[in-house]
Amino acid sequence: MSTLSNIELALLTGHRSKGLPALVEQILDADFQSFFQSDRVSQYLKLLHLQPGALTNNQWVAENALDSLELLQGESKDVEDEEMRLLIGIASLHAFQQVNWTGPDLSFAPEDILRTSDGQKMSSLNSNSGERLNMVAISRLAKDGEPAYPLMKSATLLYLAIRVFDLPFKSFPSSIWWKMRAGRTHREVLDEPVAYSTEDMTQLESFVDSHIPKTYEDLIGRYHLEKGLLHHLLGQDRQAATEFVNAANAMKLEYELTGIKGKRTKFQVNELTQLALLAQGRSRDEDSTPSTVPPSEDNLDHSLPKTLDLNDDTLLEKTEFTSNARAASSSLAQLDPNNQPSLHPLDQCVFLGLCLHVKNTSPQHGLTTEQMAPYVSRVISHPRNWSVHTMSLLLRSRLEANRTRTIERSTLQLQALIDQMPTADSSAEQRLAYLHQLAMPSKWELEKELAMRLMSMGVLKSALEILERLEMWEEVVQCWQAMEQPEKGKSIVRDLLEGRKEEAERVLLKGKASKEIVRGAIDQAREAKLWCLLGELEPEHAEAHFSKAWEVSGHKSGRAARSLGGYYFARGDYDGAIEHLSKAVVIRPLLARSWFILGCAYVRKERWVEARDAFARCVGLDEEDAESWNNLASVYLRLGSTGWQTEEDETSNQSTATTKDAQDQKFHHKVLAFRALQQGLKNSYSNWQMWENYMVVSVDVGELAEAVRALGRVVEERSETDGAGSVDIEILERLVSYVTRTTQLETKSESDPRPTNPNEGLGLYARLDELFTTIILPRISGDVRIWKARAQLLTWRKRWSDALDAYSAAYRCAVVSNTQLEVDVERWRDAVEEVQEYVDVLRNFGPKAAEEKRRLAEAGEGKPARGGSWAFQAKSVVRTFMGRTKENFEDEPEWSKLENLVEELKQSS
Repeated sequence: MSTLSNIELALLTGHRSKGLPALVEQILDADFQSFFQSDRVSQYLKLLHLQPGALTNNQWVAENALDSLELLQGESKDVEDEEMRLLIGIASLHAFQQVNWTGPDLSFAPEDILRTSDGQKMSSLNSNSGERLNMVAISRLAKDGEPAYPLMKSATLLYLAIRVFDLPFKSFPSSIWWKMRAGRTHREVLDEPVAYSTEDMTQLESFVDSHIPKTYEDLIGRYHLEKGLLHHLLGQDRQAATEFVNAANAMKLEYELTGIKGKRTKFQVNELTQLALLAQGRSRDEDSTPSTVPPSEDNLDHSLPKTLDLNDDTLLEKTEFTSNARAASSSLAQLDPNNQPSLHPLDQCVFLGLCLHVKNTSPQHGLTTEQMAPYVSRVISHPRNWSVHTMSLLLRSRLEANRTRTIERSTLQLQALIDQMPTADSSAEQRLAYLHQLAMPSKWELEKELAMRLMSMGVLKSALEILERLEMWEEVVQCWQAMEQPEKGKSIVRDLLEGRKEEAERVLLKGKASKEIVRGAIDQAREAKLWCLLGELEPEHAEAHFSKAWEVSGHKSGRAARSLGGYYFARGDYDGAIEHLSKAVVIRPLLARSWFILGCAYVRKERWVEARDAFARCVGLDEEDAESWNNLASVYLRLGSTGWQTEEDETSNQSTATTKDAQDQKFHHKVLAFRALQQGLKNSYSNWQMWENYMVVSVDVGELAEAVRALGRVVEERSETDGAGSVDIEILERLVSYVTRTTQLETKSESDPRPTNPNEGLGLYARLDELFTTIILPRISGDVRIWKARAQLLTWRKRWSDALDAYSAAYRCAVVSNTQLEVDVERWRDAVEEVQEYVDVLRNFGPKAAEEKRRLAEAGEGKPARGGSWAFQAKSVVRTFMGRTKENFEDEPEWSKLENLVEELKQSS
């Protein structure tokens, strides 16, 4: 395994070693002005192939300046040349992040570092070059139809970094890691992040495997952290969670979320179990002895962001644990939950990443906050780095935003974090040290979050001022709608598109340009977004506006394609929806919602194979999307019902595909549907429709125990509103029949998936018995067929007394409590059949039930039977029925049946 050079290792980790070049030291010190003004760097930032007067031509500057840099011309000549490219790319990326993420502002502008071949600065030759250069860089940063944020500063630096890392590197393999870092930053400046190259990710994985030894725990941990954060940015939460756990394992970070007795309020008397995160990292060479002393006014590092106190009259500043960690595992049991050792900043970054995982994979309820809070508190308790502490305070601010006792601190803390950005209270080096290992938002995203927080609190005017200054027009429109003035929102969008009003001119170019330049400032991607926004505001003209957005973007805007697809789908034009959504998922393949609607459109057109593929992509992007799992199961059932052989089947089993039995193929698709529903129900446990589908499919594939469980869940969810209608009686009777006929079976097939041996039947019997006794009958006791199914099951087990009781309950439901049979002749005739059937039950089961009770009484397991014989009971039943209905139905032909039955019972007694 070839290892990294000292230069690459130092740049990736920020840790210095002896003998580093001066330029590398300047990057590590975040002294970017000195770096870019050095003679060696200036040689690579010269503009070549200039024509006379080119630098006085705004159009040339905008379109050609960066492309004519010597740095970007051809392949590197030698190792030194390649090293300079790497250093310039890293310095450009970090300088861009400093000015747009961490602060403070740079002491130079990008146009100051670009020079002519004779050494003159671009800024000295053209006073407007910097503004035009930044504008064009922003336009070029648009990707896959997604525009970049229009007010970012020094966008030229990010564009330069991206271009540099796209160059080939032979001697510095770590460039692929820097390419990923620059790519993640690029996606963070877009309105919506776009997919990352799988080829680049594969190359990065190969680089880590071949160049980083397993002994470099922290470097491997950084890799997993950054990879997880990229997945998090792209909405791939499951992959992100895996990477965060991998990072913790790589860095040998021990942690456990457990319950410990404690108090959360000042007046709390009884100790309650509180969630606590116990954690301990490994010792590192650069660490001094980890401190266990929490920060106070005496030892607080004032270069770190200010942590605001809660100052609540009830809640404590933090949970006070009143017992130790005995509940934890042995390795962490010795920790005092109130006084844990300080963690290394990288360990803290892992916990903040895991905190993001909890937020993204848990439903929006109180448990989410309770799970996240221990992670955040564990990091806040020992601040050690500016950026890490800032991120932890931001996460705490988000957690506290929805509680009345904490919302004030939440908002003030968010404002304090924004105010600290331009200050120089901490070094740029410290602020950038762990930025790549954090999900810290940019300055404009942080201000947007404050504005949305104010909007949720009803402070609309202040929110509007922030959003207008940030030029976040979609949110500005939301604000005007919240103020019940939607027309003003429409007016703003139209003014931006038409470039007419003085306000639009002032906002876009600060009043320094003509209307033509204002119009030109709205690049294709940005203009397409505005047309989409106008289409949403004016639904009566939506199709025209969305089509205009699609054309303006050069058929590259994913949002325009999605909007058109959704428009056509809502109006039943499924062909039009498929046409545009198919393009949308090519542009933005990571949006599960687009795949979902596309899948629904395919279903409406009965294109089952395409629908299967679309819903498979949905669940691949979001494994917790229960609705997509349900739809995928439905599509599999449709494939099974048509006997369609999928492409998967053809490629995986070509030799037997032509002879495969249609019934086997149908059963295969049902099994796939069963598995899909299983996955969906993990995340939609209360969805009775899904449980009902699962119940039916389970019966079809022979998973009878699961069918019983599903039937129970349906009854639990529906019985309160639907009563007996919540029981699928056909399924229930079928399950009972499978059990009661077990001993008569010798084979099992797909068309008759019943238990094939008594032991299997007994297991299913136990589940059915529990279903009746604990779920169905306590909720529903007035349905004849349910009681008869219960009686059939008990008869199979030869529980004669219980079976007789069940038949008696069925008779009471069918005859005794039925008042309609006294006036409706058809119902009376049905009741006559019920009486005859019940008499037969009493004749057959009466003696057996009496004998069973006698035997149990002798064994001391029950009381002796009481009452008369079965014949006496049967005569009583018939006579009662006859007396009840004689007045209305004595002349009916069936009356003679009842009389004959009475005579027969007399002879039997």
